[in-house]
Amino acid sequence: MRKVTLVRTRVARFSRSSRLLRDVTSLNAFIHEPIATGPSRVNSSDADSNSALHGTSVGIKDNICTKDLPTTCGSWGLRDYSSSYDATVVSKLRDVGAVIAGKTNLDEFGMGSHSVHSAFGPVKTTQGHSAGGSSGGSAMAVATGQVQIALGTDTGGSIRLPSAYNGVFGFKPSYGRLSRCGVVAYANSLDTVGILAKDIGVVRKTYAQLDCVDVMDPTSLSPSTRSRLARMIGKRDDRKKLRFGVPKEYNIEELSLEVRIAWSQTLNKLKEAGGSIHTVSLPTTSQALSAYYVLAPAEASSNLAKYDSVRYGSRPEVESANGLLFSNARRHGLGEEVRRRILLGSYSLSAEAIDNYFIQAQKVRRLVQRDFDRVFSLPNVLANDAEALEAKATGVDAIICPTAPTLPPMLDEVLARSSIDAYADDVFTVPASLAGLPAISVPVHHDHGPAHENDSSQIGMQVITQYGDDELALSIADMM
Repeated sequence: MRKVTLVRTRVARFSRSSRLLRDVTSLNAFIHEPIATGPSRVNSSDADSNSALHGTSVGIKDNICTKDLPTTCGSWGLRDYSSSYDATVVSKLRDVGAVIAGKTNLDEFGMGSHSVHSAFGPVKTTQGHSAGGSSGGSAMAVATGQVQIALGTDTGGSIRLPSAYNGVFGFKPSYGRLSRCGVVAYANSLDTVGILAKDIGVVRKTYAQLDCVDVMDPTSLSPSTRSRLARMIGKRDDRKKLRFGVPKEYNIEELSLEVRIAWSQTLNKLKEAGGSIHTVSLPTTSQALSAYYVLAPAEASSNLAKYDSVRYGSRPEVESANGLLFSNARRHGLGEEVRRRILLGSYSLSAEAIDNYFIQAQKVRRLVQRDFDRVFSLPNVLANDAEALEAKATGVDAIICPTAPTLPPMLDEVLARSSIDAYADDVFTVPASLAGLPAISVPVHHDHGPAHENDSSQIGMQVITQYGDDELALSIADMM
């Protein structure tokens, strides 16, 4: 009897969710919505009915595989593709009775900062500003109440930036904590599955469910490394007050007044809560963005080679005049931004450019990692050198900085920009991605500042902690 009641409750909840989805269709947050067959997705007898996530509606970014819904990656070339299996993170949610409410819109293959590079149209907001990207559909679905949780992927800020623009929590865990099995790769060494929600408690519960070793994912953090991390964190004195770092290099000229005020007020709040504020230096920050836009396209050019309409991808209806199937399929199946990044990546990996671009970018990435290791009090469990493995009494526990340098730009303004201008929006999110660190965007409010045509409450502050110190990042987000 209890099971029947639970099923009816969940079906009713899904029906209400479906009506809401129809009301906000114009925002284009979803590519695929399982309205007609929704209730059948929640009737699993194997699901844990005692889980806190039981019956919770979840949006899945459309580059994460689901066996009962297409996985298009926002690309016309994959419009007909359906996976034969669920990604591990999707299976873990189904195991506890979560309801997969649909597949959310995104920049094609995760390549973009504003969710405008989708073959199914851009993600829109009620205020008319950018939804952020590439997980803009996931952020918008959460912000408008279409789902309670959404999964996204973060390569250089693709969860944190849309979270900041839409006033929700967006968490990118440490690289390797959440499984990437079943996630369509953009840049393997950077891609991280993350969580978006309005409530930090929901983020924590979802993270606890998804944080596990996965033998199907070669980048999954091993049990031995997880044990070493737990021992290292366990030695920390929880009674001492937290030390927060403020990177002086992040105080850039482009930082808007509203964001600057919100940053200052956040630091004051943390100080009132008993923390201490310390200026730190991350000198390689100025080179991080350039390194990222060499490394990510290089990996993408290799990963996307299989979308040739023979192995993956739809074959174009119009035959090429010169008979070149691959180039014709890519021209019709892939968007302009994706083709641009493939070309950039192919060039940086070429024999004539690899030493000057790709190898140099890898060196910058190591320097970024060392910058963070030098300022954090907790040692980096993955480090090889003795200095990085040594705990520092004068180090900081977390870094606090804005997620984005400005308020969300209007969508019309974004569409008129060049791609290079759009890349600059990732300036504060890319360093943590290059270092594989946990980072969460926290929605904060500021009390003063000039009027703005956008909602001034949509300002995200970013908490960055040492590799593996994910729980501390979530705890600080809760404080804020």
